[in-house]
Amino acid sequence: MLLIYTQKITPRIVYTFKHICTNILGISIKFTTKIEEFIAHEGMKLSYGKQALGNELFVQKVGLLLEQGLSEVEIKVQPWGDNYCFFPVSENSALPFDIFAASFFLLSRYEEYLPHVKDNSGRFPASESVGYQEGFLQSPVVDIWAYKFKEILLERFPDITIANREFHTRAIIAVEHVFNFQNKGFLRSLAGMHLDLIKLQFNKVIDRIQVLLRIKKDPLNIFEELIAFIKEYKVSLLFMFQISDFSIYDRNINYNRNPYRSIIKYVGDYAKVGLIPGYFAYEDFKTLRKEKLRMENTVHTPLERVINVKYNLNIPEFYTFLTELEIPQDYSMGYPETAGFRAGTCSPFLFYDINTESTLALKIHPYIFNSNIVESNDFAQITSDVGKMLSEVKKVGGSFKAIFKNQDFSQYSNHQSYNTLLKQIYEIR
Repeated sequence: MLLIYTQKITPRIVYTFKHICTNILGISIKFTTKIEEFIAHEGMKLSYGKQALGNELFVQKVGLLLEQGLSEVEIKVQPWGDNYCFFPVSENSALPFDIFAASFFLLSRYEEYLPHVKDNSGRFPASESVGYQEGFLQSPVVDIWAYKFKEILLERFPDITIANREFHTRAIIAVEHVFNFQNKGFLRSLAGMHLDLIKLQFNKVIDRIQVLLRIKKDPLNIFEELIAFIKEYKVSLLFMFQISDFSIYDRNINYNRNPYRSIIKYVGDYAKVGLIPGYFAYEDFKTLRKEKLRMENTVHTPLERVINVKYNLNIPEFYTFLTELEIPQDYSMGYPETAGFRAGTCSPFLFYDINTESTLALKIHPYIFNSNIVESNDFAQITSDVGKMLSEVKKVGGSFKAIFKNQDFSQYSNHQSYNTLLKQIYEIR
């Protein structure tokens, strides 16, 4: 156990120390504000304050974890070994920066509460983040910092045992559209065929007719192939399905159609499934609750996983909705337009709501790569970047999560490229 002395125990301090010490390093911790108890303790101990009490292990703090609400935060990034850090402190500290304040800033998504320029979809873009602007977006800095802190602990307390974590990967298949042509209804099929003719996409016209005549399987219905991938390589895939009402934003077929429900049930026999909320569910609690119940009535188990693949994440309101609905896991923490570590970490973490200064009962599973970037970037560069990030995550025993769409593996995409990336992430030769 690591005893931590601090003059004041705040929710931010408890949250951040638990993530660094317990979640990442596996060390149990205890806090004290009593100097006598701290001095008398003979095991591992650390003081966190403005100045050391004696010759104990000491990490100097900046003020962020003692504050409430938001304030203007000056971020001055500086090199630290092969990486970067910010919130510098004096040489008296065991670390040249306040690792806990810096980690809290990234994990809480502090910068997303502050004024920023949104993208065309109303989202917080990667380009507005300190990680992107300072060149460390593609490094899991929080985990790297934690492992550097681990080295300091082992140097100071050589008798302690800290277990290493196991690296693992997982791909998430986001299914907004189960079918391209099938089950769309007469008017939608007719309008779609007319549009294909105008665009001179005669191959799609032929495919549509063959699918509607049941001569050919719908090109987006590639779930048997993905299940075969699971069986052949003995890997884990996570499938997320959208079952929202039809709108100008969400153009999926009616969730109540038997073919749609049958595919969700079929996939659920071989893999974990979750929900992609519709556009209106991110700002309306009743809509999200309705979609949650739909998924639960389809798979006959409580909904545990949710992902946002393209809309504004709406922090922290959406995460509050998930907590109130007792949905325990979210996979939305990443950038759809840029590969990297949005929260600076490759470890699952609980979300801290700055508005209420409390830790929510919601585990965030950050993703690192979204297949959206493939069409607009050089493929060789993408595979190189993915390889480097995989290596970074391996070093800290983290989790590499990547998002694909079912249409990535259909005949209408460059499916060979996506297959290559999927195998690269799972390290399949």
